Amino acid sequence: MKFFMKLTATVLLSLASISALGYFFWYKPKFASTAKKSAFTPAKNEAAKAILLRLKQKANDIAAYAKEHAYNSEYCFMVDMKIESGKKRFFVYNLKKDSIELSGLVTHGSGKTDEGQIKFSNTPNSLCTSLGKYKIGNSYTGKFGLAFKLYGLDASNSKAFERFVVLHSHSCVPNEETAPFPICESWGCPTVAPAFLTALKTYIDDADKPILLNIYY
Repeated sequence: MKFFMKLTATVLLSLASISALGYFFWYKPKFASTAKKSAFTPAKNEAAKAILLRLKQKANDIAAYAKEHAYNSEYCFMVDMKIESGKKRFFVYNLKKDSIELSGLVTHGSGKTDEGQIKFSNTPNSLCTSLGKYKIGNSYTGKFGLAFKLYGLDASNSKAFERFVVLHSHSCVPNEETAPFPICESWGCPTVAPAFLTALKTYIDDADKPILLNIYY
């Protein structure tokens, strides 16, 4: 009887180990040398339609703001924080064609409410994402390698530069979606996959005027 119980326990432990190992290799971020440059195609349901409609409305607002304040009028970067972190929610939006040109995963800040919902804040040391429009500034090499300075243009993100909120990459962010599993969180910076940042750098470097980033909810 004891032998049978030990044998059963050994088999169950082995199965659990194999399952855990399989999950690790499935969930472990895998990076390509370059991010896939393809249009975002949301599922055809009411929620996805609402996301796309909201994106287009926000992009129209950005287009008007860019024209009025002499920012880049061809492209903008959009982040929809209503989309879960395991799904692509960072969009390169072509304002001329009124369409999404590239999409990728992006973190949000680790500050949360007790209910586990995302908390947004402009307060230093809050570790939260700040909503609003940002001017993407010059690149530099920081703690996480290539990064771009961000300047908050709204009351809701006016302290972004003071808080050292920047656009950078980290190896914890994969290229492909992980939903329903979330990705890692940041201390308030919009953090993307290394390959995706390389793709974004091309747009930033080729722009004749500063590109706007809009993080909204």
